[in-house]
Formats: sequence, structure tokens, C-alpha cells
Amino acid sequence: MSPERLAERVDEWFHSPQGAAVARVEAKMLAPLLGQLFGYRILQLGSSGGRSFIDDSKLYHKLRFSPYHRADSALPVADPEELPLSSDSVDAIVLYHSLDFASDSHRLLREAARVLRPGGKMIIVGFSPHGSWGLWRLFRRKLGVPWGGRFIAPGRLSDWLRLLDLRVDSIRYGLHALPLRMRLFRRRWERLGRRWERIGSKVNSPFGGAYVILCVNQVTPVTPIMGRWLPLRARTGALVALEGRSASARWT
Repeated sequence: MSPERLAERVDEWFHSPQGAAVARVEAKMLAPLLGQLFGYRILQLGSSGGRSFIDDSKLYHKLRFSPYHRADSALPVADPEELPLSSDSVDAIVLYHSLDFASDSHRLLREAARVLRPGGKMIIVGFSPHGSWGLWRLFRRKLGVPWGGRFIAPGRLSDWLRLLDLRVDSIRYGLHALPLRMRLFRRRWERLGRRWERIGSKVNSPFGGAYVILCVNQVTPVTPIMGRWLPLRARTGALVALEGRSASARWT
């Protein structure tokens, strides 16, 4: 499947009843973290270009790119693995399941770390292979969405972040209900799912189907220190430096 077709399939799934329910749960998980972000620019990258999670952010300039051209969207089109942004230019980044469906997850993460300024924060949302959704994935064909995604483990992703000097501050888990679409007893099953979600979120059970990782860029900006050389005119015509070195020269 081409990257454009895959992005379309992911976008369609997030607008389905099951995908919309997933987005609602993850939006509640993102809300308190987005309130902790400060700065000027915030960037959202994700396979679902039609859904924004940064509208309520306090940051002034909100950036979003669509991975493919959409006739009903005014978003600029850009490859998330080759962002048209300068280095250290973004204060906060939200990666919404972008690593799960990227053609090269390592490359996309390196590109996101490149544009994130020192001290900036990154929020990563992804599917967990250890939760109920990861278990259900074993019994499904891995050709559809979201079962064809990578489902990167939080521990493995933490190792990737450490190599990029990104310190993990917190990990929250969600989607504790089983990904079943029950037609019979639908309302009862939905109530049971909401109860499981409340209990799992309260104890932050690592068996949730999705996780939200908050990390901070620890790279320290390099400030060049220039030597201060103030020339003093001596009677003999020599230039004397402040750092104790003198250089004599005959005036011509």
C-alpha cells in the first residue's frame, strides 16, 4: 500500500465509530498534558490529517500538515519524515499515532527531534502491543487499520528517545476496554467499557491499548564564546590585549 493510500485508510478509520471512540479517549488523556505546554509554536504530526488535538493549546501558532492532498482541506501537504521547518524552531510537538503508520519510524522521530527546540516538549500517542488491543491484534489479519500498524512498545520507544537526548517525564495508558464491536447488548457493553476505562485510567494500568508519552528535549544550545580583545594604543605603538598577551609591531 502506498503512503498516500495508507494515510487515507487511517483517516477513514479514525472517522469510523470505533476510531472516533478511540480519539475521544485519547483526547481526554492529552488534555492535561497540553495545558502544561508553553511557547509560541506547536506542531501536530499524525496519519489522521483531518483531526486536530491542539486547538485548545495555549501556544499561539498551531502547525499541522496533511500527509496527502485532500480536496476538502486547506492544510499544507508535507512529508512528516522531511519537514519543511528549520531546526530548533518548534516549542512543542504532538505525534498522534504517526510512528505506528510511518514508512520509517526512526526517521520520523529523528526529524521531529530536529525541529524541536532545546527544552521543548514532545507528546507521543501510540498503540501498545502489550495491552488488550495488542492481544486482539494477534487474532486479526494485519492488513487492516489499525491492526497493520507497528504497535511499538513503550520500553522500546523510550530507548529510541534516550538516544535522541529526549527525557521521558511520564507515561499514561488508556483504551482498557476490549476492541469489540458488539451489536447485541450494545448499550450494556458500552457502559461496561466506560467502567473499565475509568478503573484502568485511575490505576494507570500498563495493559491499556494505547499510551501517551511526555518527553523533554535535553539538548543544551551551544552559545559561542568570543574572546574580548580591546586594543589599547601604547606610546610605543604596540597593541596590548586584555588577556595578558602583548604583540608589538612597528608602525609603518
